[in-house]
Amino acid sequence: MLLNLSIRDFVIVDHLDLDFKAGFTVLTGETGAGKSILIDALSLALGARGEGGVTRAGSEKAEINASFALKQNHEAIAWLAEHELTLDEPGISAPDYASELLLRRVIYADGRSRAFINGTPATITQLKEIGEYLVDIYSQNAHHSLLKLAAQRQVLDEYAGLADIAAAVSDKYRAWHRLHLMRQEVEKHAAAFADELAELRDNTRELAQLDFSLEEWESLQQEHARLSNGASLIASGEACMELLSEGELSALTLLSQVQHKLQNMQAVDASLTEVIEPLDSGVIQLQEVSRFLNRYVQRVDLDPARLSEVDARIQAVHTVARKHRTRVEDLPALLATWQARMDELAAVADDGALARQEAEALAQYTAQAQTLSAGRQKSARVLEEKITAEMQRLSLSGGRFVVELSPQTASANGLEQVEFLVAGHAGVPPRSLNKVASGGELSRISLAIRVVTAEQGVVPTMIFDEVDVGIGGGVAEVVGNLLGQLGTQRQVLVITHLPQVAAKGQHHLRVTKTQANAQTLSTIAPLSETDRVEEIARMLGGIEMTETTRQHAREMLLMTTRF
Repeated sequence: MLLNLSIRDFVIVDHLDLDFKAGFTVLTGETGAGKSILIDALSLALGARGEGGVTRAGSEKAEINASFALKQNHEAIAWLAEHELTLDEPGISAPDYASELLLRRVIYADGRSRAFINGTPATITQLKEIGEYLVDIYSQNAHHSLLKLAAQRQVLDEYAGLADIAAAVSDKYRAWHRLHLMRQEVEKHAAAFADELAELRDNTRELAQLDFSLEEWESLQQEHARLSNGASLIASGEACMELLSEGELSALTLLSQVQHKLQNMQAVDASLTEVIEPLDSGVIQLQEVSRFLNRYVQRVDLDPARLSEVDARIQAVHTVARKHRTRVEDLPALLATWQARMDELAAVADDGALARQEAEALAQYTAQAQTLSAGRQKSARVLEEKITAEMQRLSLSGGRFVVELSPQTASANGLEQVEFLVAGHAGVPPRSLNKVASGGELSRISLAIRVVTAEQGVVPTMIFDEVDVGIGGGVAEVVGNLLGQLGTQRQVLVITHLPQVAAKGQHHLRVTKTQANAQTLSTIAPLSETDRVEEIARMLGGIEMTETTRQHAREMLLMTTRF
C-alpha cells in the first residue's frame, strides 16, 4: 500500500509530506485548491508522461517521492528481483509487509526528467511497469474509457482471470495470420520466389566455396603485414641487438661496467646494496630481451611465394565482398542471412508444406480462442448478476446489466465481440453503454463496474478522482458505503465534493490554498474530528457557517457506518 508521498516544488506546492493509512481515505477542499495535484504528482512517480510547466515558478526542479509497503509474494517483488533492484526493510511494523519500495521522479524546469527505484537510476518505462502493480487510478475520464469496446473486453477478461489466455490468443492469431498472408503471397508470386531461391543458391554456393571466417581474415591481415615488411623487421631487429648487446659500447657492456664498479664500492659502503639489486635485475631483463630479439630475427620469413599466396587470398575475399556490395567483415553474417532466407523459401517451395503450417497454426488459435470463449461465457453471467445487484443499490431500481458476446470472424481478440449493455429501468431494453443518456447514470454504472471488478484485482491501492460527479442525494450516501466496503479490501483514496461520501471516510485529508510572498501555494493536511465537522459543514453549503450546519455535519459523521 501507499505509505508516504513527498512533493517538492511541484506546480503550486512548495513542500508536502503526506503519510497514508490503510482503509478508506477521503480528500476534500475548495474548488481550485489543488486536489488533483496530488494525483498528478503520484502519477508522475508511477511513470506517467511528464509535461512542461510542472515545476513551481522560480524553482530549478520538481521532486516527487512515493514509498510503498509490499506484502509477502507481491508481484512487484518478483519484478524487482527480475530487474536486479534491491528492496528495503518495511517502514511500518506490520507482519504482513515484507519490504518497502521507493519511487522517485525528478523533473527539471527545462523539461528533462530522471527516475529512480530504491535509489537506483531507472527508466520512465520501468517506473510505469512497476507502477501497474501498485496503484489503480480512476478519474472522470475512466467513465468514458469504459465506453470503448476494447476497455469493456479488458474488464471482462481481467475479472475472469483470462488476461493471460487473451494474450495467448492474440499471439496465436498473429502467428496464423502471418502464415496466411505468406501463403497468399507465395501463390501470387511463385515464379519470383523460385528465381530468388535459385539466385540465393548460387550466391551461398560461392560464399561456401570461399570458406571464409573472421578469424582467418584477422590472421591473414597479420601475416600479410609481417611478410610484406620482413626485410625491415630483420634490419630493425639486428639494429636493436647491436645497441643492446653486440656493439662495442652496447647497453649491456656499459651496464656491466657500472655493475662491476658498484660492487667494488659496496665492499667499502654496504648501503649501496639497495641500488645494486635493481641494477642486477635490470641486467638480467636486458639479457632476456637480447635473446628474444635474436630468436625473432632468425624466425622472420622472407618468403615471396607465401606473400603472393596471402595477397591472392586477400584479393579473392575483397572481390567477393565488392560483388555483393558489403564489407569483408559482414560476409559471414550475409551468408547466414541468405541461408535463413533459403530455408524459408525452400519451405515455401515444398508443395503443401506452408498450407499445412497455416492449418496447424489456425487449429492452435481456434483451440485457445474456444477456451477463452468458454471462460468469457461463464464469467459474463456472474459479472452481470453482481453489477445488476449493485445498480439496485445505486438507485437504478429495476435496472439490468448485460454482457453481450456476439460471434465474430476470428480476430486477435477472439471469436466474439464483448459489449456492455445497460437497461436503466425495468421494462427498458438493454442498450449499449455509450448510449446511456445521463452523466449521473454513467457515473453510477461505471462505479458499480469498478467496485465489482475490484474484488478480483491484485493492485493494493485504488484512487478515485471525482468519479462521483453527477451523483447526489441518497445515492451519494450509497456510493460512500460502496467505497467504504472497498476500503476493507484495499487501500482506497477518494477525491470528492460530496459531503455524504466524505463522511464515510476512515481518514480525512483537506486541501487548502494560501498566499505567501506573493505566491499561491497549496497544502494538504489530515483533519482531526473537530476539523472534520467544519469541513463537512462547509461541503454541505450555505453562505454562512451556522451551528445548524455543524450539527448536521456531526450527525452525518456519527451515522457513518464504519466498515
